[in-house]
Amino acid sequence: MNYFLLAETEFFRRINEAGDCNMEKAYTAFATQVIELCNGGMDMNLTVIALAYIEIELQHHPVRNLSEERREIAAYVSKALSFVRKMQKFLATPQVPPLISANNATETTASLLWTGNAIDLVELIYGIDEMGCINNGNMPLKQLAPILYKIFGIESKDCYRFYTDIKRRKNESRTYFLDKMQEKLSERMLRDEELERMRR
Repeated sequence: MNYFLLAETEFFRRINEAGDCNMEKAYTAFATQVIELCNGGMDMNLTVIALAYIEIELQHHPVRNLSEERREIAAYVSKALSFVRKMQKFLATPQVPPLISANNATETTASLLWTGNAIDLVELIYGIDEMGCINNGNMPLKQLAPILYKIFGIESKDCYRFYTDIKRRKNESRTYFLDKMQEKLSERMLRDEELERMRR
């Protein structure tokens, strides 16, 4: 792989010449190439190296010292640097594939039915929201809750009312369901470890 392919783009040629040109078109082509590099199925280590190289080139580019009439080029260099850094952050975040394919999502959803208490589901929903593990935490609770209710076959409830009840609990820990879940999962792991030891 050519680690320097992003530095060989039309965008880089134009910022190096610092001439009058259509920077918007060149910037868009550069951003497109960065996206293709990140989604192209190449060895991820090679992609990371290429992005690191171009990040340093952009960060230390002499275009920042241009005269006032050439400030537009400096702005595009800053945009490109920000975009590369966002893509690096995206690549560093583990991407988890969906548990079900889009084709059989409706069929699978129809077969799921929450058989616990509604207030337990609300604890789970608020826990998921607080952990920010759906869409990197960018989905508001008022959108997330109805989707999860639908997945688990529950008629939409007033999620906040249940949350208010949870907050009013008097015990040291108010998350009964999540605490019980943690306890049960720990017990299961201990049982599994014991079975593994017995098989040796």
